[in-house]
Amino acid sequence: MKIIEIEGGKKLTGTIRISGAKNATVALIPAAILTDEEATICNVPEITDTEALCDILELLKVKVNRSTESVVINPSEMENVEITEPYSKKLRASYYFMGALLGKYKKAVMYFPGGCSIGERPIDLHLKGFEALGAKVTTEKNKYTVEAEELKGANIYLDIASVGATINIMLAAVKAKGITVIDNAAKEPEIVNVATFLNNMGAKITGAGTSTIKIEGVEKLHKCFHEVIPDRIEAGTYIIIGALCGEMLKIDNVIPEHIDPLLSKLEEIGVNFEVGRDHITVLESGNDLKSTTVKTAVFPGFPTDLQQPFTVLLTQANGMSRVIETIWENRFMHIPYLNQLGSRIVVKNQTAEIVGPTKLTATSVAATDLRAGAAMVAAALIAEGKTKIANAEHILRGYEQIVEKLVSVGARIELKEI
Repeated sequence: MKIIEIEGGKKLTGTIRISGAKNATVALIPAAILTDEEATICNVPEITDTEALCDILELLKVKVNRSTESVVINPSEMENVEITEPYSKKLRASYYFMGALLGKYKKAVMYFPGGCSIGERPIDLHLKGFEALGAKVTTEKNKYTVEAEELKGANIYLDIASVGATINIMLAAVKAKGITVIDNAAKEPEIVNVATFLNNMGAKITGAGTSTIKIEGVEKLHKCFHEVIPDRIEAGTYIIIGALCGEMLKIDNVIPEHIDPLLSKLEEIGVNFEVGRDHITVLESGNDLKSTTVKTAVFPGFPTDLQQPFTVLLTQANGMSRVIETIWENRFMHIPYLNQLGSRIVVKNQTAEIVGPTKLTATSVAATDLRAGAAMVAAALIAEGKTKIANAEHILRGYEQIVEKLVSVGARIELKEI
């Protein structure tokens, strides 16, 4: 098991450069197998989710050449083999191979995906989309077989604007005959990034970033070069950390429009920051922050992936704040650990009530999932004493070189194996 140890109370100054978006990368890598030629993806973060997806590529006999910040994927000798449970359960995003393999071979066999335990995470919307395109889905315990004699374009309405289902249906539909229309599609920037990648390979996708996406099927996709967008969740996490303990902390390689909801809330509660063309600078950590209410929502609302780190910031605000979680029912698993550190938070149904400001004191805590782990890091950086965060593997799934980045701006943090 990996643990992260943090000596709190240090002011952070300098520049942190944001890596490529995890939530785009984990879809782009499976999408690359839709071509029979070579696809080069750059600005790829070195995180364990990326490694797990490359392992699946190698299982499929896809040639993978990884260098600094780029992955070259060549599926010219690929084999459509079953993706077994040890591979699929490593991460949630393994399910994108289901759509990509179905789109390429008209058949995919794999086990139910893994990922963080933040609530019920069914893939029924994905499967309904595949069925609408003409596929038959059969299940045997945790094993899914999705196959079709032919995929035909269809009009598909998503009951929930799911990012995963939107992307997976796109992957399956790019080579389907005719036109596919996805209504109530998710609008996240990562979806636009994946659609751009597919279009660079020769797909015909319009409307990505809106609630209606149109896909005109093509017979073949060709080689391409593509860049992953900056990670808005990583950027938001470090900006929140800057609000907690930063002094002239610059967060570089950011698309500010992607984090507008966070910036609006930070301004509302009194955080002092400046917005540049491609960076955010937190001028100083605030001592007189105001309480607020935050409600998570699908993009362009306040992202659920930033709710947990933002909760830490609200422990330092004056008065009672409320965080209302509307996306995942188990997204408050970090709260008991925050309370162990000294916060005063009560969870009622899907609302966390935070009374602040409170002094945090170091203790031993755990990362229950990726973003809860980020919250623990944020809390430990302002806690008095040395905090030990167990299950740090969760954090490494989504934050490239988090230890090195924080050390570079003045944090006292170490990653250890026990």
